[in-house]
Amino acid sequence: MVGFGPADVPPSAAVKFVGAGTAACFADLLTFPLDTAKIQGEAGGSAAAKGGSTVRYRGVFGTITTMVRTEGPRSLYSGLVAGLQRQMSFASVRIGLYDSVKQFYTKGSDHVGIGSRLLAGCTTGAMAVAFAQPTDVVKVRFQAQARCPGHARRYCSTIEAYKTIAKEEGIHGLWKGTGPNIARNAIVNCTELVTYDFIKDTLLKSTPLTGLCTTVIASPVDVVKTRYMNSALNQYSSVLNCAVSMMRKEGPLAFYKGFMPSFLRLGSWNVVMFVTYEQLKRAMMAANHSCTTIL
Repeated sequence: MVGFGPADVPPSAAVKFVGAGTAACFADLLTFPLDTAKIQGEAGGSAAAKGGSTVRYRGVFGTITTMVRTEGPRSLYSGLVAGLQRQMSFASVRIGLYDSVKQFYTKGSDHVGIGSRLLAGCTTGAMAVAFAQPTDVVKVRFQAQARCPGHARRYCSTIEAYKTIAKEEGIHGLWKGTGPNIARNAIVNCTELVTYDFIKDTLLKSTPLTGLCTTVIASPVDVVKTRYMNSALNQYSSVLNCAVSMMRKEGPLAFYKGFMPSFLRLGSWNVVMFVTYEQLKRAMMAANHSCTTIL
């Protein structure tokens, strides 16, 4: 009797869960400087609003060059620990559980419509935010404070950041900006995963276009999310107040601050993440098959 090879056996939910988180961490390691440049662009104006001095950045590579020159290369990886914590918990849920949730909505049917895919993407995106929001808040705060001089920085370590936010703003401070983050990740998750589902075989060709579409649609929500999460206590009364304040003081283009680094980061992150994810799934299934054969 001929058994199934590792390539013939569909990966389990546990393999997808671990593989997605690991692949996302690897993608973050390679693209984190672009993410930091994106946060710097999106958070622009927040330091000025608090009375601090800001460093002017021009363009993606101008931002990166200025940060290296004024803060050192390590500033590009400010918040990396929280970023990896976020990806391990966040991507594991929103990507690793996507197929399982999709099967739940279709009740195991072979026919999977666009509605079920979109619903599954929104569900896992919301679940991931609810679970991993504190790590996102800390990551954004760390990346945004790279613009501040040493003595003005609020946090010196990841653990201190969690403790300080909880102490000064309450436990709910760690879930600040959950609403816009859920909206943002519903858009991102549906665009990324549904497209990935449909055109998996041509992923490398389609991912940059997917990244562009995702950035255009999600950028306004992403900017508001970043600005709100990085704001001082009581600076904005609500997410809506933050958005209205941005529109009134900075105009509609404020909602697309950091657009280019966001696009570059999403496109490159998707390529690295999904290619690594597929290879990790194959490797883990092959290892599992080898262990089963030996036993």
